[in-house]
Amino acid sequence: MSREPRTSPIVPSYGESSLADLSASVLASLTGDGAANVLGLPEATRVCLLIVDGLGLELLRAHQAAAPFLAELAFNSRPLTAGCPSTTVTSLASLGTGVPPAVHGMLGYQVAVPGEGRLLNGLRWPQDIDPVAWQPLPTLFERAAAAGLSAVQVSNPAYAGNGLNEAVLRGADYRGATSLGATAALACAALGEAERVLVTAYHPDLDGAGHQYGVSSPAWAYQLAHVDRLAEQIAGNLPHGAVMYVTADHGMVDVGPDDRIDVDTEAAALRDGVALLGGDPRFRHVYTEPGATDRVLAAWREVLGERAWVLTREEAVKEGWFGPVGTPVSDAMAARIGDVVAACAGSWAVVASKAEPKEAVLRGMHGSLTSAEQLVPLLTPAR
Repeated sequence: MSREPRTSPIVPSYGESSLADLSASVLASLTGDGAANVLGLPEATRVCLLIVDGLGLELLRAHQAAAPFLAELAFNSRPLTAGCPSTTVTSLASLGTGVPPAVHGMLGYQVAVPGEGRLLNGLRWPQDIDPVAWQPLPTLFERAAAAGLSAVQVSNPAYAGNGLNEAVLRGADYRGATSLGATAALACAALGEAERVLVTAYHPDLDGAGHQYGVSSPAWAYQLAHVDRLAEQIAGNLPHGAVMYVTADHGMVDVGPDDRIDVDTEAAALRDGVALLGGDPRFRHVYTEPGATDRVLAAWREVLGERAWVLTREEAVKEGWFGPVGTPVSDAMAARIGDVVAACAGSWAVVASKAEPKEAVLRGMHGSLTSAEQLVPLLTPAR
């Protein structure tokens, strides 16, 4: 078996066309800060940013019949790269702060708490870790408020005040929406309440359908049709002078039963020398026991072969996986990255059936550096 994957990873385009650049440019378009407007977005006084969890650009282009409104917008749209890993925790942090993962430090679904021998799960936040201390940079909403803008977040009320929200999206007037109709109504209403306003609306259900049923399933396509209508309704009811952007936090791939490499059963060699196994099945942070990094690196490269890109922490940083090439990563942030990192190619996944039984059986997965996961849309309905 070859030690190198057949294809090359999609390294995020930090500083040019990543999710961090989108949010930084949106804020700059509202404040008139041309230097920070990397994407060259037009100046605006009211902006709605609709974030559809799991809507990869390749998926959208492959399901045009289910989403005619969004598909037409996507025809000549520019792609953005999600960031590394291509997972909700990291991407929402990039959108919420306007800086890449190496800077905001939200480096995956599960990452090591340095010096404590345990993992922090970004979606099920531990009560003893202060989200603001973990991610202290000002959020997009805090910066918007400081610039005199109204800042509103529309999302499921269950997310209000949770650890992830407090870490990366704090500072907005939170408005809970439990349906697609409520999401559209609340977003449009918020846009008309102030002369200068930033509104983000987040919809999670497409991602959930993909995880449970797979992105090739009728359930996912039907859910996409609902998302298409949501976007069309918001776009059709924008107040005068408002601009809307539609994007996503990542794409997704279907992982079949024969594409799962299980570290708790037949691939137990991948556990040797490993103190903590973080990340998620498509992107693994591997934290090694003292002195075991070289041995672990060799084992993961040997076992996974062409099925993953396996690098040391230093190699991944140098390659620009977590931030712009040549940008130093602080010791504090580097300690959250695995000593070894493994990004799965194709439709492969490294699961842990005993330690992570729920994650191990998901049909659709994401997190890696393939085009299906990395490329997300930037769609702008005509004003």
